[in-house]
Amino acid sequence: MTVFLSVDTKTVEPESGAPAPDRLISGDPTFRTWNVEERDGGLYAGIWESTPGKWRIVYDEWEFCHILSGVSVIAEDGGEARTVRAGDSFVLRPGFRGSWEVLETTRKEYVIKL
Repeated sequence: MTVFLSVDTKTVEPESGAPAPDRLISGDPTFRTWNVEERDGGLYAGIWESTPGKWRIVYDEWEFCHILSGVSVIAEDGGEARTVRAGDSFVLRPGFRGSWEVLETTRKEYVIKL
């Protein structure tokens, strides 16, 4: 067993999903998630992709994101909206509440700590 793990879409079958119906604001977004690492203690890493649409987000976890492609707008309740695109990296901390709007199909690398 190796301790080096590539984060790519070729080694893992994607899981499919969508926003919960009560969080959907507009569109019909669908998700694909390639979760390539899952460790005890609530650590996850992989690649996530969404088609266009908008939904409410509520973060109880800490997440690092690096946008690989596409364009999205992340708006914090009571704060500003931020447009993110390929090359952008950011952290969403526990307690973040707002919306995620995918303008162009967006793919990101993520690391989540529960």
